[in-house]
Amino acid sequence: MIDIRQLREDPERVRASQRARGEDDGVVDAVLDADKRHRSSLSEYESLRASQKSFGKKVAAAQGEEKAALLAEVKEMAARVKQLDAAKDEAAQERERLLRSIGNVIIDGVPTGGEDDFVTLEEVGTPRDFAAEGFEPKDHLALGEALGAIDMARGAKVSGSRFYYLTGPGARLELALMNLALDRARDAGFVQMQVPTLVTPQTMGGAGFLDAHADEVYRLEGDDLYLTGTSEVALAGFHGDEIIDLTQGPRRYAAMSTCYRREAGSYGKDTQGIIRVHQFQKVEMFVYARPEDAETQHEALLKWERGMLDDLGLAYRVIDVAAGDLGGPAARKFDCEAWVPTQERYRELTSTSNCTTYQARRFNIRERGESGTRSVATLNGTLATTRFLVALLETHQQADGSVTIPEVLRPYTGFDTMTPIA
Repeated sequence: MIDIRQLREDPERVRASQRARGEDDGVVDAVLDADKRHRSSLSEYESLRASQKSFGKKVAAAQGEEKAALLAEVKEMAARVKQLDAAKDEAAQERERLLRSIGNVIIDGVPTGGEDDFVTLEEVGTPRDFAAEGFEPKDHLALGEALGAIDMARGAKVSGSRFYYLTGPGARLELALMNLALDRARDAGFVQMQVPTLVTPQTMGGAGFLDAHADEVYRLEGDDLYLTGTSEVALAGFHGDEIIDLTQGPRRYAAMSTCYRREAGSYGKDTQGIIRVHQFQKVEMFVYARPEDAETQHEALLKWERGMLDDLGLAYRVIDVAAGDLGGPAARKFDCEAWVPTQERYRELTSTSNCTTYQARRFNIRERGESGTRSVATLNGTLATTRFLVALLETHQQADGSVTIPEVLRPYTGFDTMTPIA
């Protein structure tokens, strides 16, 4: 959540951030009101508690009617102390609840608006001109089925809609992508992690995934646990309630995990193929950094993501995501969207978010500074995901229905071409 001190000192900046996100800016005044009531009740409570303690000596020394009067006053004072104690706690709880409803304060320069109001920062590569090559491209599902790489029908038979099997060369290709990403993360100084994919409500909420997007998360009610939609969640909670040392630079972690998303509200969207599914694999990068280093680290995460797409031979664009499409924890997010030939448009493959101190404040993750401890910044970024297969298959298909494997993946796949099965 955001820093209450920031809201007190510059409420207009928080209001402006809320308006840019398309959210209610009136919540800022509600927080300030709850904060005022809490501080007023706390001040009066502490003052009265001090008086209450000193009153004990007067009562002990008094006699007769004076003692009776003092005892009556003590009784009234105790009732008022109890009332103020409840009032300060109630105001603090309301302030906390309201603060958690406010998305991270966006960084200057983030576009205002919703999903369609992003700003394109750069377009990289040129989409293939299949017409000039003399054939019409097939979509990734048709290719995958012909290659013996994707089986949606049996996925639906076993688990329902939006599930699938990757078979033979498809499974090998996905694993090759994940291993390439993990090797690159290791070479960049990331510590490889194997993380839980079931987490507590406190962990899921701390990462910011139980606010506006709670309906997209799978919950196991009998165990009160959640299935994670990204290893970001477990990595964000890894240093919960700790003071970490960042004097030697940021702490970087990378994990491959199976991810689960309900895709609530997406009915009718991308129902064909593996673009929008309930289960997939992903390699996620996660960084703990000093707040003043966060924007530099954000650029570095984007560079690593772009390096993957460059070497996979994909045409893509980099966009600065608009405030209303950020999600609560992110103060800024860059997406890399690859060109999908049969859809004739760009589709998101990777995202990287600068969450500043928003998640760390919820998890109570701090570092030591010259004037005590302070919250650290957290950042995340996708290095590979199952959805890469969509752009890879369609981009590198040939007229005979085969698919050429990018050179960078061949040491991992063990083959350089995928050919249709007989």
